[in-house]
Amino acid sequence: MNYPILEFDPSPEAFIEPSKIIQARDLPEHCVICFFREVIEKVVSENNARVAVQYHWEDGPHTIYEISHRDQRLAFLHPGVGAPIAAGLFEEAIAFGCRKFIACGGCGVLEKDMSVGHLIVVSGAIRDEGVSYHYLPAGREVLANEAGVNALVRTMDERGLPYQVGKTWTTDAPYRETANKIEKRRKEGCLTVEMESAALMAVAQFRKVLFGQALYGGDDLSGAEWDQRHWQSRSDIRESLFWLCADACLSL
Repeated sequence: MNYPILEFDPSPEAFIEPSKIIQARDLPEHCVICFFREVIEKVVSENNARVAVQYHWEDGPHTIYEISHRDQRLAFLHPGVGAPIAAGLFEEAIAFGCRKFIACGGCGVLEKDMSVGHLIVVSGAIRDEGVSYHYLPAGREVLANEAGVNALVRTMDERGLPYQVGKTWTTDAPYRETANKIEKRRKEGCLTVEMESAALMAVAQFRKVLFGQALYGGDDLSGAEWDQRHWQSRSDIRESLFWLCADACLSL
């Protein structure tokens, strides 16, 4: 099978190596990767956040912020949408000095009884994207870091929140989530579908940093027709999930 995506190279150093082109700074070791732009803007405005790092990609500036939370330093950033940019910004956060990460995001649900806002701790991901194949040998799944899973489970248990621990399906092509693929992923045990988890877990394993991810149930792909469920308007859920992940991150 002579496909470039399967030509994994285990060489530890790339031609453009983040640690060689980025100078480490005095950043917090704990960092929340948050996919909710409006939540980040609110946290910045209400918590006297400082700009720890700002750097530019072709789409414009990207920022790592810092606040004090529970008397500890906490960094946070928006990773863009989709595995390639999320993995690239994750790489740069690591190179700048962060070491312990919890990500929070939304997802499509593949099980009918999962309501909007239902919490999922990611235990692993089906690798139906491209980025992870550049960080790990080819394989069907990538497993989550145990410490990250445990931090999220412990934090949710302390708050008495209902949740599930389970597998997600990471895809690069949301407009190619066919009925056949959805059914196949469901049979493999996937509870959700999203676009970044497998890549972020692969980067974390390759760079040997701690990483965990919590998702909340969004649009519904379990029925005969797609139900958008206005999931992106649930600002209370999204903000609460950010602070839950902040607490879990600081416990690492």
